[in-house]
Amino acid sequence: MVKGIKLAGALFLAVRAISPAASAAESPGVTATEIRIGGVFPFSGAASSLGLVGRGVAAYVQSINDRGGINGRKINYIALDDAYSPPKAVEHIRRLVESDEVAFIFSQLGTPGNSAVSKYLAARGVPSIAIVTGSSKFTRVKDYPLTTTGLVSYDTEGKIYAKYLTRALPSEKYAILYQNDDLGKDYVAAFKEFLGPDFDRKVVTAAYEVTEPTIDSQVVSLKSSGADALFVAGTPKFAAQAIRRAAEIGWKPTLLINFPSSSVAGTLKPAGLENSVGVIVGTPNKDPNDPKWAEDAGIRAYRAFFEKYLPGADITNNSYLTGYQQGMVLEQILKQCGSDFSRANIAAQARSLRDLVLPTALPGIKINTSAGSNMVWTQMQLQRWNGASWDQFGEVLDAASE
Repeated sequence: MVKGIKLAGALFLAVRAISPAASAAESPGVTATEIRIGGVFPFSGAASSLGLVGRGVAAYVQSINDRGGINGRKINYIALDDAYSPPKAVEHIRRLVESDEVAFIFSQLGTPGNSAVSKYLAARGVPSIAIVTGSSKFTRVKDYPLTTTGLVSYDTEGKIYAKYLTRALPSEKYAILYQNDDLGKDYVAAFKEFLGPDFDRKVVTAAYEVTEPTIDSQVVSLKSSGADALFVAGTPKFAAQAIRRAAEIGWKPTLLINFPSSSVAGTLKPAGLENSVGVIVGTPNKDPNDPKWAEDAGIRAYRAFFEKYLPGADITNNSYLTGYQQGMVLEQILKQCGSDFSRANIAAQARSLRDLVLPTALPGIKINTSAGSNMVWTQMQLQRWNGASWDQFGEVLDAASE
């Protein structure tokens, strides 16, 4: 059962175990009948469209419980709202660890929040699994031994876009509008590394703060630079504003957005579907709203799930799909744990995913983690918005395709 409760301005989502609690915990957050897991998402605020990932995770966890749970245990998934605020993230993570006594953190969303809590979680020995950020720093296994990441790294993604632009527009100038935090800066750094000494000559940048109401002035400034391509590295609200503003001022660059902003409902609709024609983004996923996948077994299963567990929600917002896939990853990790739900084994199994194929992923894309690689996703394919759906093009690219 999913419960929504307002607590001190935070949205509390819990998928409650319905079996009686065991008399004693076998390890933190684990009893004979329950596994407690925590998550933190921006259910409110400027990045609230991304917070729908958390609702997707909670819905999938409910489906696991309806199927009997994991090895006789139901999952109690407690998801709190940090409004994309690092101080709130710290407050909520402390509560989840010290008061709710969760076994581990799963799918916490946002680079700023994950950065703010990483040292605390490491000091407490609490795994943070499949975090929804592609910040390259979290892929350094030696520095984050209890962490795995749930997005293609921004470094890899950025280099894929830089490579595409140098092939498609070899002589032109590129503009980058980026969020002034680790998320945006990672993409800029990827372009710098890929282009090397040509970066200063070929690229003009403009930053924005997540607290700014609009980025209109930055878009106008980038247009005046004479750039023929615009890459937006940020969150959906600002990507939508950038697409719309470019159209309003008559600027028609080759326009790319980052994967976190790739939702039709969260970005393209607010920007105007007609304004979004030609937008390019990389993705590991099939689009459940694209007619080409209508008879695909994985997408049919997702649509049936959505109708049952997310009634009334907007299926065109693929943040829900990300949450659904996160839920499948969680289920696989817990199944691999067998009867050992110690934090050490949870972390070990999260780094032991072998050729896992999710039915909603594009053909050829697999999940592999190891002791030396903590990234759930390392592959993606480019796609272009045609006004009604996405057209994939090119080959599946991975971390070695930079």
